[in-house]
Amino acid sequence: MFNNKVYHKIDALSGSVATLRAEGVKYNEIAEIESRAGTSLAQVIKLDGPNVTLQIFAGARGVDTAAKVRFLGETMKVPFSDALLGRAFTGAGVPRDGGPAIHENPSPIGQPSVNPAKRIMPNKMVRTNIPMIDLFNSLVKSQKLPIFAKAGEPYNELLARIALQADSDVIIIGGMGLKYDEYLKFRNTLDKSGALAKTVMFVHTAADPTVECMLVPDVSLAVAEKFALKGKDVLVLLTDMTSFADAMKEIAITMEQIPSNRGYPGDLYSQLASRYEKAVDFDGAGSITILAVTTMPGDDVTHPVPDNTGYITEGQFYLRNGRIEPFGSLSRLKQQVNKSTREDHRTVMDAMIKLYAQFKETVEKQSMGFKMSAWDQKLLKYGAAFEKGMMDLSVNIPLEEALDLGWKILADCFDKGEVGIPSKLSDKFWPKS
Repeated sequence: MFNNKVYHKIDALSGSVATLRAEGVKYNEIAEIESRAGTSLAQVIKLDGPNVTLQIFAGARGVDTAAKVRFLGETMKVPFSDALLGRAFTGAGVPRDGGPAIHENPSPIGQPSVNPAKRIMPNKMVRTNIPMIDLFNSLVKSQKLPIFAKAGEPYNELLARIALQADSDVIIIGGMGLKYDEYLKFRNTLDKSGALAKTVMFVHTAADPTVECMLVPDVSLAVAEKFALKGKDVLVLLTDMTSFADAMKEIAITMEQIPSNRGYPGDLYSQLASRYEKAVDFDGAGSITILAVTTMPGDDVTHPVPDNTGYITEGQFYLRNGRIEPFGSLSRLKQQVNKSTREDHRTVMDAMIKLYAQFKETVEKQSMGFKMSAWDQKLLKYGAAFEKGMMDLSVNIPLEEALDLGWKILADCFDKGEVGIPSKLSDKFWPKS
């Protein structure tokens, strides 16, 4: 129920945070703030006796200490219906694409993760038609995986390609701190391909209030859960979780919280985990799979955000030099699915990575002026073919074609007995000359 009592005095304002004295207020409750700038929503983020701290979604510009505050008696909610598909919204759920607002079935955000008794073990593959994922590090339904990348890497282009090619019923893109042209590029890419019809976008741009950045993962995952409960397989693509953590740090500094490592709040791990743990394969319904970009300032994997993320998630993809790096990238759940794709999947995967590792050693030898043997020359030819056919992110082929291509690359560069593959498989799959 609405709390009809209106408070006419804000005691303190700092950035987008307001403090006042109020009674009967709950943590995470939503309030309306009416000021000369108009009416905006805020959320209770701290209770200290009668002192209530509010986070103003639209920022505190135009809000003064005489603003009127009314508590609504409920937590933040996001509307849900099939009308969300093909639409783009802000982190606060306001239409960004000029379309009409949606008000059906408001659902609370930031709810607890799903009871393990309602989950099933991950056992189905999410096909992306990207060989470095499907063949070498298969993505599994209900998996949570970060994409670690330094600034400048084409991680948003990778997410857009996955959104176009993944075999999911619904795609939800949560953008945090995006440049406006990055948002438009996402939208136009999906629109031209027809994939926008199954996509919902919640986007916070760099020009929007910082507070809205913190809402993006929660609204994205709340909508994803609703679609999953309707039997849909949902792929949630988040970019960039470091921007989300930076927004948390900014709010924590405003609230004068005691900082932890590099100024991030002490509950950074639990804040990240509460979002990633929303990944689920429902027993008797759909699933939520999460791929989330985590940028690494200075390419430092020990930075608090990627460091904490690594303890939560089930592996990681490293994006380096515009490619998913074979060494370091790991899907810890791939063995749950690649045993049942095609009989040669694991063998081809292992053989090609071992030979690529030898290729990298040969490149080092070559750079130091060592004489190249006949075997080294084969490895150099193989490495170039592997990078072009497997690592290039523009390659768009199903897993079975990627496996066939793997056999072709091996046959073009080596003799059958040189690749370390058992004869029962090589006799069956080795290309006929």
